[in-house]
Amino acid sequence: MLILGKTNLKILLIEDDTIEVMKLKRAVKKLEMNHTLIEAKNGEEALSILKDDNILPDIIFLDLNMPKINGLEFLKILKKDDVLKFLPTVILTTSSNRRDVLACYSEGVAGYIIKPLKYEDYVAKIETALNYWAMNELIKA
Repeated sequence: MLILGKTNLKILLIEDDTIEVMKLKRAVKKLEMNHTLIEAKNGEEALSILKDDNILPDIIFLDLNMPKINGLEFLKILKKDDVLKFLPTVILTTSSNRRDVLACYSEGVAGYIIKPLKYEDYVAKIETALNYWAMNELIKA
């Protein structure tokens, strides 16, 4: 299904697991979506990427369980920044823990996606999320 909107989103993926990064790249390629993927292995790396105004993403996919700065800590830092707080941030995690979900929404997350085990289900969730954000009016900080 093709939804018209912004055809080339800049996606910042904050994920420390190389396999998960490859899985998202493969899904975007399979869906033939013309999005740009920017990778950060942890919250610290993501924050240094976000300091560059030329690289500001349209959307952030954020894993919760990471070294150095975990996803929730990163989200708290992001939401305190007068510019970066407007970037839609979607949690992309294996955690279905209700406490995690509530904590993320209380910090202003734009969405919470639980990674399914089956690859086809994962691709379907990624397609839905990217189509949704591609048709939204996104704020350029």
